[in-house]
This record gives sequence, C-alpha cells and structure tokens, in this order.
Amino acid sequence: MAQQTQIILTDDIDGSKATQTVTFAFQGTSYEIDLNDEHASSIEESFAEWVNAARKTARGGAATAARSSSGSRGSGPKRADLDDVRAWARENGHQVSDRGRVASKVLEAYDAAH
Repeated sequence: MAQQTQIILTDDIDGSKATQTVTFAFQGTSYEIDLNDEHASSIEESFAEWVNAARKTARGGAATAARSSSGSRGSGPKRADLDDVRAWARENGHQVSDRGRVASKVLEAYDAAH
C-alpha cells in the first residue's frame, strides 16, 4: 500500500498559505518562520540594511571562527554539521561518501561558501 505525506505550510504571521520557510539567526539563536511571499519580501527588506552593513561569520559563530583562525579544528565537525557539508557538497558537484571522513578540500570549499 502506498502512502503520500503532504506538508502544508501556514504563514506564521497571519495564518494564510505559506510559500517558504525563512531561517535567520540573532544573538546566537537560530530561528525559522513560515511565510507567504509578501511577508518573506517584507522580512528581507527589514533585514537588508543590517545585512548589508554586517560581515559574515563562520558557521557556528565566534567559537568556530576562533578555532578556524588558530589552525586547529579541535575534535572536528560534529556529525550534524557533516550531514550539512555532504548535502552542500553534492549540490555543488563534489563527490562525498555517506559515511566516514570528508576530504579537507571539500570542507575548505564549504567553509569558503559559508
């Protein structure tokens, strides 16, 4: 027997049909919000001034940036981070295995893109 699961997004502002999930971080906390196109455009406009004046940081915030600048990766990326790296790598034409180490070349490309 076949099953089909359907996910319907609802705009978290007004309850209308949402078209996308917007993610952002503030003060070290990551957030997600489901929005329709109008509200997504509104949040992008609201953030534009701040994003344009800001600088990008390494994924994971100051601790990751400090570890990267010292040349030591410590215990290395966490398992969840490696899943993100592998997904990004595949989407960007890199060959990676489902398990085991991720090549340093791929990790460097991922870090440069983020």
